[in-house]
Amino acid sequence: MPKQSAPQELAGIAPKLVEVTDEVLFGDVWERPGLSPRDRSLVTVSVLAALYRGEQLGYHLGVALDNGLTAEELSEAITHLAFYAGWPNAMTAITRLKQITDARDA
Repeated sequence: MPKQSAPQELAGIAPKLVEVTDEVLFGDVWERPGLSPRDRSLVTVSVLAALYRGEQLGYHLGVALDNGLTAEELSEAITHLAFYAGWPNAMTAITRLKQITDARDA
């Protein structure tokens, strides 16, 4: 999988945010050996879905699939979190997952 990076079009307005995203978040935190990229993706998707962070969720669902999670595993995680994070959050996340998997299948 290619290395993750902040959207470079944001560098003109927030160069430091892009820099620390690339260097600290993706260059350090995501590369730490304590969790696999697959596990980090599962945690990230779960938190984004639970907190209703839809703008970032789509990107990270794609990363999760690239990191080896299956659509079925992501669906199961989203179903599980519905009872802890709320039904609307889970329905939004599962709808986004369906859009992404449909686009990949097309």
